[in-house]
Amino acid sequence: MLGTGSTRSTGSGSSRSWGWRSRPSLLVTGRLYFPQLALRRRLGQLSCMSRPALKLRSWPLTILYYLLPFGALRPLSQVGWRPMSRVSLYKSVPTRLLSRACGRLNQVELPSWLRRPVYSLYIWTFGVNMTEAAVEDLQHYRNLSEFFRRKLKPQARPVCGLHSVISPSDGKILTFGQVKNSEVEQVKGVTYSLESFLGPRACTEDLPFPPASSCDSFRNQLVTREGNELYHCVIYLAPGDYHCFHSPTDWTVSHRRHFPGSLMSVNPGMARWIKELFCHNERVVLTGDWKHGFFSLTAVGATNVGSIRIHFDQDLHTNSPSYSKGSYNDLSFVTHANKEGIPMRKGEPLGEFNLGSTIVLIFEAPKDFNFRLKAGQKILFGEALGSL
Repeated sequence: MLGTGSTRSTGSGSSRSWGWRSRPSLLVTGRLYFPQLALRRRLGQLSCMSRPALKLRSWPLTILYYLLPFGALRPLSQVGWRPMSRVSLYKSVPTRLLSRACGRLNQVELPSWLRRPVYSLYIWTFGVNMTEAAVEDLQHYRNLSEFFRRKLKPQARPVCGLHSVISPSDGKILTFGQVKNSEVEQVKGVTYSLESFLGPRACTEDLPFPPASSCDSFRNQLVTREGNELYHCVIYLAPGDYHCFHSPTDWTVSHRRHFPGSLMSVNPGMARWIKELFCHNERVVLTGDWKHGFFSLTAVGATNVGSIRIHFDQDLHTNSPSYSKGSYNDLSFVTHANKEGIPMRKGEPLGEFNLGSTIVLIFEAPKDFNFRLKAGQKILFGEALGSL
């Protein structure tokens, strides 16, 4: 084996160094060396690539770095290569493209003989209760998309009339409580910025107070009545849950804001892992007023949930092939013909997901508002969230 500094003659009589350093690196054993100069040149080429191309070239090595035992690729760090973090690796996955592909697959009509086994497997995997479905016959659902958006029997979800705010959907309660310092809990111990999540206040909302620039004053913009507090509640919809969502109270929707974005998973484990996950993901923010002031409901998209539908908003189109990061588009429901907005009654159908996702409620209420919840509890649409 050639050692450090060894040379060889070329046809012209000149010699050149192999370019190996005096302190060779070991890959696995003491007998195998890295051609470090060649690797440095190769890695140097990567730095000249565009960011998408760089991520694409980094994927295979990064995945092997985390999967192979005994740090087999760790010596690569000595020649300037660094693996992407697990979070960066996950963020670089084309979740929007995959979600569109899954959406098209879900709309493919299944042959009659295949429907029962496919839906039965899904029911068994996610614990779906088909006795609540308006149509229990599995042959009725032509494709997976229809099965995901199945309707319930009217008596399956009675709407609680004793409490002012009900759950808009089936799901699991992740966090709830007062909003403090304009930070909202994503899961316990992980927060995100209220302004990043909702975006700046829209001019079309005719606010009776001037815009403010500080973080804490953004919360003050939302609280319109003296003595009130700002509250939040996060509900996670699992794949086996009922995928439609309803109005959580009597209120008027005056404005819609659509944030195109990523479609990363929003399950509680991922929410603990990625800070401000809800601010990265695509979401539709509905804002308006109820009897105590400001009220908002946000439908957050997730992997395989590229389609968020709002029943009264035909202009909304989610999971478009391209978008500008950080962009959003607004639509006001307050017009010359309709100066009130869209009135919604408690329990009235509001929209639907194509698969499980997350609903975030942020609203203003008096200080004596009480949640009737426990973190982590399972809740059904129509059950009480809280009241005065």
